[in-house]
Amino acid sequence: MEYTDTDRTRLAVLGSPVAHSLSPTLHSAAYDVLGVPFSYGRHEVASGGLDAFVAGLGPDWRGLSLTMPLKREVLPMLDRTTPLVDELGVANTVAFRQEGDRVVTAGANTDVEGIVRPVEALGHLPGEASILGGGATAASALAAAVRLGAVDVRVFLRDTAKAGPLVDLAVRLGVTLEVLPLDALPGTRHGFLVSTLPGGAADELELLPSGSDAVLFDVAYEPWPTAAASRWRTAGGRVLNGLDMLTEQAIGQIRFFLTGDDAEMLPDEAAVRRAMRLSVGLPETIGV
Repeated sequence: MEYTDTDRTRLAVLGSPVAHSLSPTLHSAAYDVLGVPFSYGRHEVASGGLDAFVAGLGPDWRGLSLTMPLKREVLPMLDRTTPLVDELGVANTVAFRQEGDRVVTAGANTDVEGIVRPVEALGHLPGEASILGGGATAASALAAAVRLGAVDVRVFLRDTAKAGPLVDLAVRLGVTLEVLPLDALPGTRHGFLVSTLPGGAADELELLPSGSDAVLFDVAYEPWPTAAASRWRTAGGRVLNGLDMLTEQAIGQIRFFLTGDDAEMLPDEAAVRRAMRLSVGLPETIGV
C-alpha cells in the first residue's frame, strides 16, 4: 500500500496503566496484513507526562494511540483536529506529519466509531441509552449513542457534580441527558448500556437488561468476562466485549496513521479486521 512519510515507522500506545493493553497485538496484526513496516509498542505515561514524552520523540515516529488519562490532556498540543475532536474535546489518536520544514501534529477521535460499529453489526439501534462513568470515554459513548439513534440518555456517576462536561456536550448534540448517582441503578432496567468504568469497577453494580435484545457494551476487557457482563448475560441480555471497541477504534487509528483520514477504508479491510480480531481471541464476526 502507498503511504506518505515512509521514514516514520514507529507508533505506540500511551497511558497509565498501560501494561495490559492489547493495542500492540492488534496493530501488529493489521500491519502484517497491510505489508507496512511499522513497529508498535507501549509506554507508561501518567497525567502530566505527555508533553515531555512527545518532546523526546525522534523523526521516525508516525503516531500515538492515547488512553486514560491523556485523551483530554493532549488537546493543547494539537495543530489540527478532526471535527469530532472539536465537538467532544477528546482525542485518542495523534499523527505526526511532515509538511514542508515543519512537523504537524494532528488529532482524531476513533472511540466513537469503536462503539458505533459493533452495535450496528449486532443489529441493535437504541432509542434510549445509559452510560456509566463521566470521563473521556463517556463523552465518546454519548456521541455514539446519539449516532445510533438515542434521543434520551441517562448517565450514572459516583459524583454527579462532575457531569458538567457531559451536560454541555448533550446540549451541543441535541440530546436529553439525565444525570443520576450510581446508587440509583438498583431496579433500573436498560435497553442499551455502555459501561466506561475501568475493569472491576462495575462488578458489584446491579445492571439489569430490559429484555432479550438489550445490549451491555462493557469497554473493560481485562479480565474478561467481567462479573457485570456475566450477570447481564445470565439475565438474558446481549454483551459486547471491550475488545470489540478496541478493535474498531484501532482500525480508525490505522486509517488515520496511513492516509490522514480516519474514514478512508483500508485495502482489504475485511481481512485486516479478521486478523485483528483473531489476534486477541475474538471470533471473526462481531456478536458471535
